[in-house]
Amino acid sequence: MLSILGNNFIVLTVLLFITVLLLLEGLYLLWRANHGPQATRLQRRLQDLATARRATQNAQLLKQGALSDAPAMQRMLQGFSRMRLLERTIMQSGLNWTVSRLLTGCAVLALAGWVAMSSVAHETATMSALAALAAASLPLLYLHRRRKQRLARIEAQLPEALDLMSRGLRAGHAFSSVLKMAGEELAQPVAGEFRGVHEEVNFGISLQQALTNLSERVPITDLRYFVVAVLVQRESGGNLTEILDNLSRLLRERAKLLGRVRVLSAEGRMSAWILVIMPFALAAAMNLVNPKFMSLLWTDPIGISLIKFMLALMVFGVLAMRQIIRIRV
Repeated sequence: MLSILGNNFIVLTVLLFITVLLLLEGLYLLWRANHGPQATRLQRRLQDLATARRATQNAQLLKQGALSDAPAMQRMLQGFSRMRLLERTIMQSGLNWTVSRLLTGCAVLALAGWVAMSSVAHETATMSALAALAAASLPLLYLHRRRKQRLARIEAQLPEALDLMSRGLRAGHAFSSVLKMAGEELAQPVAGEFRGVHEEVNFGISLQQALTNLSERVPITDLRYFVVAVLVQRESGGNLTEILDNLSRLLRERAKLLGRVRVLSAEGRMSAWILVIMPFALAAAMNLVNPKFMSLLWTDPIGISLIKFMLALMVFGVLAMRQIIRIRV
């Protein structure tokens, strides 16, 4: 009887071990199917295709000159010359926005800031107007941030794109075919820009005009070097493969120099952050130690005036320090 119970216990232990092992194997295979290298590459490719489709839609809207989805708003916005500049900024940021949607968001946030300061906080009309202006500028700040990030990604991807085009030319492909390869093989957002150049050439636009449009869509100095090099080579001749290789090496060395400058200026940037955060940290610490002493700053009218004056001086100081530690290469 004991031997039978012992055998059953051993069998159950082995089956339990196999079950746990199979369960762990199944969980690993499930994780690998969703987060493994192949799944990651597939997800990245699908994301690039979706981004390219959105970029094509944005390009089509730009060619049609659509500033808004509503015809009445479109006719009204066409009368302002600044709207085209704002539209180009939206296109450079990669956001699927229209000018009317951006302006509507700014107006709604401005109204919310005004109501919050005048009705909730019971501030003066001047403070309410400043709060409305600050709230209305939030979409514009986000737009410029996205534009800066997208242009920085294109600038970082440009040497790889030049190497790919150089290898394609060395293999015997035409320049238009090389542009198509760059649009298909590279990652977004630089792939969408080169794909746009290839599509414009296929539509009948000259290569010079297509490259000029590229330099206007992507206002990066490195990309303008590429456009000028290609246009000069087509006018005067020369080895385009060697030109692209030299330009790629120049851009990589420039990126290394910029990284070295950022490392050397890291101490100054850290000091700037400390100087900005220190007043708020000291105020919070003093408020914890002696709340009655610090409460005069936001209960007494003179203290409120001092806080406003201090914040204005801090904004001026932040802008001054930003200009000092900002080094262009």
